[in-house]
Amino acid sequence: MTARYAVYLAPPPDSFLWSFGSRVVGYDAATGCDLPAPDLSGFDGETWRRLTAEPRRYGFHGTLKAPFRLAGGMAEADLISAVDAFAGGHHTFELAALEVTALGSFVALVPGMPTPALSALAEGAVEELDGLRAPLTPAEVARRRPDDLSARQREHLARYGYPYVFEDFRFHMTLTGPLSDDQRPHAFNALSDAYAVASAHLPVAVADVCVFRQEQPDERFRILHRALLRTS
Repeated sequence: MTARYAVYLAPPPDSFLWSFGSRVVGYDAATGCDLPAPDLSGFDGETWRRLTAEPRRYGFHGTLKAPFRLAGGMAEADLISAVDAFAGGHHTFELAALEVTALGSFVALVPGMPTPALSALAEGAVEELDGLRAPLTPAEVARRRPDDLSARQREHLARYGYPYVFEDFRFHMTLTGPLSDDQRPHAFNALSDAYAVASAHLPVAVADVCVFRQEQPDERFRILHRALLRTS
């Protein structure tokens, strides 16, 4: 199995937001180090690590281009060059303050208001970088449970390797894995309280996009490269 890559937004590693998100999921994708579980009301460390196993695998991030294997003939250097060129075509911008939100069965941070520059960046990543992506295998398609998707989402999956793009895209930074109906409100309240005192709620300056790499299926993603957005 070859490495997988993804194009994500990740806050600067010295920011309050990065510190908060990485601590919540228990992993710093910039350093590759595990982090101790946060002190959250109603959750012991062992339970919280179990509830965050899925987001810990990917690191704290917001998806622009979902994980993919490189197309035949493409090398990692080609990917980095393409992402640098892509990033250079978009200006830096400010992301509105994020809010703790329950999304289906999990809890995430989402922007408090629409950010057109973010939507344009995500749409551009989906289309402009798609030539780098190898087609999904049948097993990868099956993991997306296409029978549970809308017709449009199945079209997106077939065309771009990910169902939640364009009209179905909602930027979010995942904080937990799937939660039970009983766990979800408690996790939401605990994370809201922790977020409020972490100074992580300030607007975020978006100055780059990140290439994350996963060496093997059982390994975690880690930041490989930051590609700078235009400043003028």
